[in-house]
Amino acid sequence: MNIDRVVYAVAGFFILASVLLSIYHNQNWLWFTGFVGLNLFQAAFTGFCPLAKILKAAGLKPGHAFE
Repeated sequence: MNIDRVVYAVAGFFILASVLLSIYHNQNWLWFTGFVGLNLFQAAFTGFCPLAKILKAAGLKPGHAFE
């Protein structure tokens, strides 16, 4: 598994989990959903993703999106 796939999987999990938490616990979890979405949006333009930097330092092989 490369960095790109891990980043997409983690972001997808965070979004789904925070939406479910906002439904069943507290609507303030939607702020976290917005944060993840905003981070994905800015990464599309800048190529900077904090999780990708951490995964690269951990030794995962890079994909094409976050090199």
